[in-house]
Amino acid sequence: MDRRRFIKLAGISAAAGLGGAIGAGRVLRATASSIAIEPAGGTRWAMVVDISKFRTEAEYMKSINACHSVHNVPDFGNPKDEIKWIWTDTYEHVFPGMEHSYLNPSVAKAPFMVLCNHCSNPPCVRVCPTQATFKRPDGIVAMDYHRCIGCRFCMAACPYGARSFNWRDPRPFIDKARLNTKYPTRTKGVVEKCNFCVERIGKDLEPACVEAAKGTGAMVFGDLNDKHSEVREVLSRKFTIRRKPRLGTEPGVYYVIGGAEDV
Repeated sequence: MDRRRFIKLAGISAAAGLGGAIGAGRVLRATASSIAIEPAGGTRWAMVVDISKFRTEAEYMKSINACHSVHNVPDFGNPKDEIKWIWTDTYEHVFPGMEHSYLNPSVAKAPFMVLCNHCSNPPCVRVCPTQATFKRPDGIVAMDYHRCIGCRFCMAACPYGARSFNWRDPRPFIDKARLNTKYPTRTKGVVEKCNFCVERIGKDLEPACVEAAKGTGAMVFGDLNDKHSEVREVLSRKFTIRRKPRLGTEPGVYYVIGGAEDV
């Protein structure tokens, strides 16, 4: 794009990004109607995470390490520079406003798997001035690292904290023994996040995290618009919740909370 158009888009996005930082819910309500939701007949990729099926920390780490290994996620060795595509957090942080004094301790203290929600109404897409982050027809919120200018508007707009920024060159901090030469590494000044393993599902493979949890039922991935898919089967049988539903982003990640019984 030419300089004039870029400055215009950057100005609009800056205003939206500032609003997102001050009050993400307000921005989402204002922009949700302007972002099209996938047509009913198309593919809409989604994931169900069943927390009750994760028994040990090793099972969590198996999925996390599989994702980070496949996508060359660097390990800087400190929280300040941490890059994460998928990680765990507490119930009160994952579902703020949904906790109460009588919440089952096993749920309140359980680690919850967290990743990009691949929302139907993604505010991060709306504020990106270069269209480095964009929503595919199949519902995946993807990124073009080469177009990212590091403005971090998308990070301010995302109400889930699902994006990381490379403050340092990540390449020296990738374990050479697990370097995946089939997936691009990033550079300093670039934002990155979970991409639902778009490079794998194009080859009829499951996301790396789901494949690592195979056989446990802890993570299920599939087409939400296919009534015969495993995702739909689980959603019809289990009670699930999504993160911050009041914001209207329509996340594509659903959670089965520990102890939930079949309907």
